[in-house]
Amino acid sequence: MVTGASAHADRTKGRRVDILVWAAAAVVAILAMAAVAVWALLRSRNMEIWIGSYLRRPRVTATPGPVHVMFCFVDHFEPMWHGADEATQRQRVDRWCRDYRALAARHRDADGRPPQHSFFYPEEEYVPEYLDKLSALCTEGYGEIEVHLHHDNDTEANFCEGMSRFCRVLHERHGALPRDPATGELRFGFIHGNWCLDNSRPDGRWCGLDNELILLRELGCYADFTLPSAPSDTQTRTINSIYYATDDPDAPKSHDTGVPVRVGGQASGDLMLIQGPLGLNWKDRRMGLMPRIENADVRGGQPPTPQRVDAWVRAGVHVQGRPEWVFVKIHTHGTQEGDMDTLLGPPVDAMHDYLESAYNDGQRYVLHYVSAREAYNIVKAAEAGMQGNPGDYRDFHLPPPRASWTGGRQAQAAA
Repeated sequence: MVTGASAHADRTKGRRVDILVWAAAAVVAILAMAAVAVWALLRSRNMEIWIGSYLRRPRVTATPGPVHVMFCFVDHFEPMWHGADEATQRQRVDRWCRDYRALAARHRDADGRPPQHSFFYPEEEYVPEYLDKLSALCTEGYGEIEVHLHHDNDTEANFCEGMSRFCRVLHERHGALPRDPATGELRFGFIHGNWCLDNSRPDGRWCGLDNELILLRELGCYADFTLPSAPSDTQTRTINSIYYATDDPDAPKSHDTGVPVRVGGQASGDLMLIQGPLGLNWKDRRMGLMPRIENADVRGGQPPTPQRVDAWVRAGVHVQGRPEWVFVKIHTHGTQEGDMDTLLGPPVDAMHDYLESAYNDGQRYVLHYVSAREAYNIVKAAEAGMQGNPGDYRDFHLPPPRASWTGGRQAQAAA
């Protein structure tokens, strides 16, 4: 027999169960909406490509002895940016040659070298006057010249002919680019315009060559320095790495993954890629909540603060088996007026001050300013099992061109 009291208790218990069910459903719905919102935010910045690799990244372990920091600043150096007239182009180049000399002359690394700026100059923007001026700057010891290219819907024949001609001109007229001591061929570092290495943009624009890695290898490219490209959709899944990529000539973006360069290993595939740091900056958040992408890009709106420098070093980009040699490759577009006050003024000056005070004490850290070619040589030295001071291996495989710190001094001594 069911009494009134027990019936009331059953109804109360049922209402509680209903409330719990509805509460659980609400929580699930909120979590689902939050997940959708987070996914949408990730997609809006193309972070779904690489965030998994970032979250799964191995912890950087402490190493005995000092950590050697190879600091490499690469520049998509485009005097004709935004369709500038000739006077503006010349002003951009002249300002760099004047102001960078003054800035870099104030700084030295552990080896007594000033900052080394790698000018990746676009083939399609070739003007002899501008390269003559950059060559003089590099011959004085402030950097080296490498190859940059913007192209669209290209053909193999056009790409190879244009690149070969440009490399010859850079070497023969402007003293840039080394010759391989074993083969005699010209060697060059490369940055792809619009980030679209190996036709990596999903819509196929700004390249057109699915076999670009193969072609670059055949032309003499020693390494690519395009990445990171986030938040572009050309960003690879592989991040914070130095690795070899093998081209699939029938598919784009073959460098999405590859084989890490390691101590005791050897070259494989078609092209080495030396990436810069990529991650999340938890100390700089959008609306105070979402961390911003740290992509090693230095601009007027992204000055190189001490916090960023620390994050670049913590990324720990290195050859596997040699974690005490850390490579910090940062990038910029140096000729854009909105950024030049940062790149040639107090913010970058302060960045070098910080590098030289925080990462050059000789006990915990040793700082080395390196060009793109020197970074590659040091990578190859690590791969070959070399140890000790990486500054001793700046010319390990590829010799210095005339327009470089060492090349300029060799030419001066021979004169």
